[in-house]
Amino acid sequence: MNRALTVLLVEDDAAVQLGCVQALQLADIPVRAFDSAEAVLPHIGPGLAGVIVTDMRLPGADGLSVICEARDIDPDLPVIMITGHGDVNLAVQAMRSGAYDFIPKPFSPEQLVEVVQRALEKRRLTLEVANLRRALTLSEGLEGKLVGHSPAIARVRQLVTEVADSPVDVLIRGETGTGKEVVARALHDHSRRRNAPYVALNCGGLPDSLLDSELFGHEPGAFTGAQKRRIGRIEHANGGTLFLDELESMPMGVQVKLLRVLQERCIERLGSNQSIPVDVRVVAATKDDLLARAQQGSFRADLVYRLNVVNIELPALRERREDIPMLLEHFMLLAASRYDRPEPRLPQAQLRQLMARDWPGNVRELRNVADALVLGVGPQWVSPHGPAPDASGNDAQPTLTETVEQFERSLIADALQRHAGNVGQTAKALRIAKTTLVDKIRKHGLGKGEAASEA
Repeated sequence: MNRALTVLLVEDDAAVQLGCVQALQLADIPVRAFDSAEAVLPHIGPGLAGVIVTDMRLPGADGLSVICEARDIDPDLPVIMITGHGDVNLAVQAMRSGAYDFIPKPFSPEQLVEVVQRALEKRRLTLEVANLRRALTLSEGLEGKLVGHSPAIARVRQLVTEVADSPVDVLIRGETGTGKEVVARALHDHSRRRNAPYVALNCGGLPDSLLDSELFGHEPGAFTGAQKRRIGRIEHANGGTLFLDELESMPMGVQVKLLRVLQERCIERLGSNQSIPVDVRVVAATKDDLLARAQQGSFRADLVYRLNVVNIELPALRERREDIPMLLEHFMLLAASRYDRPEPRLPQAQLRQLMARDWPGNVRELRNVADALVLGVGPQWVSPHGPAPDASGNDAQPTLTETVEQFERSLIADALQRHAGNVGQTAKALRIAKTTLVDKIRKHGLGKGEAASEA
């Protein structure tokens, strides 16, 4: 675990230096020795892959100067101080100056190794978290928000790219947890409205009596308890984007008012007759088929048609299982950075369990699982046991790419069998283009084993 990290040892006593070097080397810890503070300082830089062990009393600059210089260069760099007998005050001063720990002389090799190993573990974790955060910083653009390489999510990214900078209103439809608000935010962030307000409102999270005031605002005295003017969400989003989640929960009376806003781009606060123009883009999201609800009379058809100029359909996670490894890695990266924990390495057995799951909670559920895996607390249905090694002691299971390809082949083969080898019907069931399916059938050698027909 610590082999990639090196100890920089600063000790002018040749005998003590040799003893420390030998103790660390016997513990399989790489070490470089220096006999003065001036000699070691050029080797200390930000992100140093190691820790420093320095004697307090050195020729020239002393050990405290090493601590101060190291702290200025990298505040998280552990520095261990070696103090002579009776140097208690110096040890206290060293700790106050930022030393990680101190070792009083005389000390045993085991004591030195134990303190150094703790410091190396702390440094390893610090560097790993820093690397994770750098990776997250580089994860920009739509690929960093709408993660995956499946054709389904690629189509979503393409559609977002095409309409993001357009003033057109958008309706997003998808199951719970598929990332509707992520898409809404991406539409805002990649538009010329990005520097204006992004205002979100869950239509199902408020009582019907409050939703009207929340959207349109009110004047003093508009209703009991309205003591002062309130600016509504639509007016607050002027110049930017208004995201309405769970649109299917919006009461019919509020739907009528929203339709007028979409048609005329103006509002009236409750208790006022003054028309206020607004420049706002509306992005609405729903998990229901609003046209079906309109036919049932529980939603206004004219509002559906007004919003449905651009319709973005988000696939369920079970419909893009090939994205699960990439999404899981992305979410574990986020969780590791958030919790200051290392990113876990999952054995293939666990990954196959995750890819086989139906994921009723979709991407949101996968993100929660990633958090739990980083924290080391679950979930119970994910087996903690990795794959059994082969006779040579190596992991006999396939690589990640091989696992994804095996799963894809199995999925296509099962679908072909269910549809008697009919490529057109199979493509429709798998929700992929027929030409794409033909390429995959050829790639996986399914044309011979399963009777595939073009009909």
